Amino acid sequence: MTTTVEYLGSEADGLLNYKAKVSSDLLHHPGGDFIDRTWKNSDRNPQVLRNLASIYNHGRLSGTGYVSILPVDQGIEHAGGASFTPNPLYFDPANICELAVEGGCNAVATTFGVLGTVARNYAHKIPFIVKINHNELLTSPNTFDQVMFGSVEEAWNLGAAAVGATIYFGSEESSRQIQEVAQAFEMAHQLGMATVLWCYLRNSDFKVSGTDYHASADLTGQANHLGVTIQADIIKQKLATNNGGYIAMNESGTAFGKFHKGMYEDLCTDHPIDLCRYQVLNCYSGRCGLINSGGASGDDDFGQAVRTAVINKRAGGCGLISGRKSFQRPMKDGVQLLNAIQDVFLDDAITIA
Repeated sequence: MTTTVEYLGSEADGLLNYKAKVSSDLLHHPGGDFIDRTWKNSDRNPQVLRNLASIYNHGRLSGTGYVSILPVDQGIEHAGGASFTPNPLYFDPANICELAVEGGCNAVATTFGVLGTVARNYAHKIPFIVKINHNELLTSPNTFDQVMFGSVEEAWNLGAAAVGATIYFGSEESSRQIQEVAQAFEMAHQLGMATVLWCYLRNSDFKVSGTDYHASADLTGQANHLGVTIQADIIKQKLATNNGGYIAMNESGTAFGKFHKGMYEDLCTDHPIDLCRYQVLNCYSGRCGLINSGGASGDDDFGQAVRTAVINKRAGGCGLISGRKSFQRPMKDGVQLLNAIQDVFLDDAITIA
């Protein structure tokens, strides 16, 4: 069995022993009593608390305060053929749910169609997170806009514990998306469901002088801050890979946003754990859990997934959401990858930096 240290290779010491720039004392740490500590005194009603608990207390990570979620919305977001050709098994919705169950996940996050098709078989076996909006790729030329594919009431009827949505912050359509999702999340909370927000950036202006800042800590951190403002209970964000998006956007003399130099000097460094901690800080210091995505599948899926899990955990996040790395391979191997991620969060020797 490959260990976390072996997966990390030459990065092991730098990731496992690093002390973060911002003290972990400022954070609300994940743990078995996380809902009591962070949500009990909020405006979330008892049914929301119950559904949040159903997610946090399911699967191999049950009771730890950490989550491992299987997301499979790529049939729409990336097209079914492009996503499932490596493993056609997952054209069948039942196998998506089966992977989440066999993989010991806390929840499965996927589309109305997938969950509606198999609801009676799986709603009582694993918590459902229904993705209520999507970007479709049949419009020519392709456009990039998140539009509603169903209603919150429909998600509640099929037994969902939570609804999920994406906002493309920075896009021309973002104002409409913010309003739509905010209204949907308000309705979800009224009906007793939790809310999960994919906080993505989307604007060609975020590519400056050959550098892509769509995954910069400062810009994604602000996207997270907007997400928790519309009452997302869990934030899903790409792992930060660089920083200085605000600085780059203002270099041409055009005013963009607001920033403070201390963001880069006092609250962050270029270390991946610090970059992720800045994302956690913007989730109300960890009151709203941050889950990072496992990224696209590639040559070193296991190593990259474990690396992301270590960074998220040590930064103060609450888990990982990994899809393509797990479903674009035989189910047995997909289960093994999900378990490798979960093992990081089960390892008491890997602590918050």
